[in-house]
Amino acid sequence: MLELFVSGSEKHSGKTFITAGLAATMQSLGYSSCVYKPVQTGAIEKSGFIQAPDLAFVKFIDPYIKTYFSYLLKSDAIPAVAAELEHTLIDKEIIYQDYASIKKEYECILTDGTIGLATPLGEGFLEQDMIKMLDIPVLLVVSPSENSVNNTISSVNQAFAAGIKIRGVIINDCPEVIQDLNIKSMPRLIEKYTDAKILGVMPHIEDLKKINPNDLISNVLTGIDIESVFNVKIAKLEL
Repeated sequence: MLELFVSGSEKHSGKTFITAGLAATMQSLGYSSCVYKPVQTGAIEKSGFIQAPDLAFVKFIDPYIKTYFSYLLKSDAIPAVAAELEHTLIDKEIIYQDYASIKKEYECILTDGTIGLATPLGEGFLEQDMIKMLDIPVLLVVSPSENSVNNTISSVNQAFAAGIKIRGVIINDCPEVIQDLNIKSMPRLIEKYTDAKILGVMPHIEDLKKINPNDLISNVLTGIDIESVFNVKIAKLEL
């Protein structure tokens, strides 16, 4: 059973994009895969149905990937606030039970987080608490255009201090030609000042709504160390 929790260090890091790409790639490699979003905020109404936008993007990349959520909230605020606005209590036990039930059906399950490890889901319940409860290794997705090196190092060290297993870091949304010194230095500084490894770099995509799913899978296979991300040897990649 391959399990991974994909988190970010700030909003707009591209973690859902990476989650969808990893799920589609693993599905293409023969692993039955699904994506679980414990708490989806910013739900939208479309054709009379309330839709989870992050999971809708996963379906756009690969309609055969099963998607699940425990809470669907309309407000785009952080989960704890969105739940309060809708008079909803986010129950950690429900998330635990949902996850345990879902993962029995698949070889690979990716859990898409909220904004970051310190995001409040409820009273005394942060995203990092949910990760520890589910006991899933974390892949941290950071974007050089949104996150400073300081924030990334802080997020990684916070995770280690909380006893969370960090599988590694993906730098997302990198320009084709890197001229900014901060972006050039980012991988080296993260590995120097944390115990995390850089497991991939993904290029900038101009319009995510127009991306070809096959191109995304190709980018994942060339830009990300899939075997290290999932801590597994994949026969098809050894050929």
